Amino acid sequence: MTETRRRLLAVLAGLAAASGQVPLSLVPLALAGFGLAGWLCLGSATPRRAGWIGFIAGTAYFAAALHWIVEPFLVDADTYGWMAPFGLFFTATGFALFWALAFWVARRFARPGWRGAVAFAGALAAVEATRSLILTGFPWALPAYIWADTPAAQIASVTGPFGLSLLTLLLGAALAAIGPRWPAIPALLVLWLLPIGAGSLRGPAPAIPDGAPTIRIVQPNVPQNEKWAAEIGAAHFDRALGITAAPGTPDLIVWPETSVPYLIEPGHPVLQRLANAARGIPIAVGTQRAEGDRYFNTMIVVGAGGTIAEVYDKHHLVPFGEFFPMGDFFARFGIRGLAQSSFGYSPGPGPRLIDLGPLGRALPLICYEAIFPEEVGATARPDWLLQITNDAWFGTFAGPQQHLAQARMRAIEQGLPMIRSANTGISAVIDARGRVLQSLPLGLAGHLDVPLPSAAPATIYARFGDWPAFVAILLCLLLGWTRSRETP
Repeated sequence: MTETRRRLLAVLAGLAAASGQVPLSLVPLALAGFGLAGWLCLGSATPRRAGWIGFIAGTAYFAAALHWIVEPFLVDADTYGWMAPFGLFFTATGFALFWALAFWVARRFARPGWRGAVAFAGALAAVEATRSLILTGFPWALPAYIWADTPAAQIASVTGPFGLSLLTLLLGAALAAIGPRWPAIPALLVLWLLPIGAGSLRGPAPAIPDGAPTIRIVQPNVPQNEKWAAEIGAAHFDRALGITAAPGTPDLIVWPETSVPYLIEPGHPVLQRLANAARGIPIAVGTQRAEGDRYFNTMIVVGAGGTIAEVYDKHHLVPFGEFFPMGDFFARFGIRGLAQSSFGYSPGPGPRLIDLGPLGRALPLICYEAIFPEEVGATARPDWLLQITNDAWFGTFAGPQQHLAQARMRAIEQGLPMIRSANTGISAVIDARGRVLQSLPLGLAGHLDVPLPSAAPATIYARFGDWPAFVAILLCLLLGWTRSRETP
């Protein structure tokens, strides 16, 4: 086979693997894509050529899975639109470098055959974990997430996302070891159904007891390009107050990220307006606050009389969005972050629980903090998870749906329910098995009054974290390395 044809197949492999991500969720095609990628890697004439195959497949994978990355640049297209193609290009090719390294390592230290295929899976799982953790990390579109809409997602309660990614890649590696022969077709069917069957063995979520606290989830549906407009923002805020004051007696009201279009400080008159609309019910809202020349993306809990009962500052900020690395340098060229504050945000001190009295202790997660599995397990065990987000940045197709899928995975991994308030959707109540019990769709303003689901006992992953997955990845690499030492 010519090298040109192999590279075209690498593009197809990357696109096929990406098709498993939400919203397409084409799991068999994704497994076939990972299998084809492994077969191309191990069949490369040299490690260098394998690295190029990995780079091409990775670029196709990330360009397809993360195509929504252009959406934030299009909110203010006159200012930032020119950056959109560069943003997608550098995101896809930057992450593809990790795949290039994995393919090079797999080809350099392994040989074709089942041990080589295992080493390929281990190498790719290792770099996927690495890109999720180094620098600020970006664990989006992990191989594990192709199972998000299937019972196999429950396996993450044992393995976590990195362990489930390894398992996914091992299934693809099995196809790579078989190669392009007829047994690959029935093997694909078996490899697809086995994890689904295993995940189905996990029992249902705990029942919601009578008298469970009721939470009102508010979804204002404010378009991002109108969010900070002075002449429109006040009207949107008033509409959110009206939704808050709808009939009913919830125990807590939740607004999404940065839904209060003012810099909040104790005594600000908007706090009393919030308390009045909530009729004395505690209300958790996303806002911004300042300390000197530092700005924070914040969640506050407002009690009766407009008092601030709890404050949580987002600590895991979005690079190039909420802060700009080397911001002073790039500002000379007119390049700034996409957040409202031209100065960017400062990170908060770290994860912390907020005490909500009869509702227990919640772990607040602002926007994409919910995509980091290690963040959710970084504190004492909460009673439930509370995510507020503004997914208007992510467009109206794949981005918001993938973000919700990752939130569901956090619930599965920890065995904890989640309340999720999203500005433009998808707001949802998620049980301890990651099931969406009720939701508000994209593009709709309204509210949900939902009972708070019960927590399940701490999962294996909640107790042991990612270390078992890291050990399994290392064992896969050692297995392939041992084989390469034995084979001249």
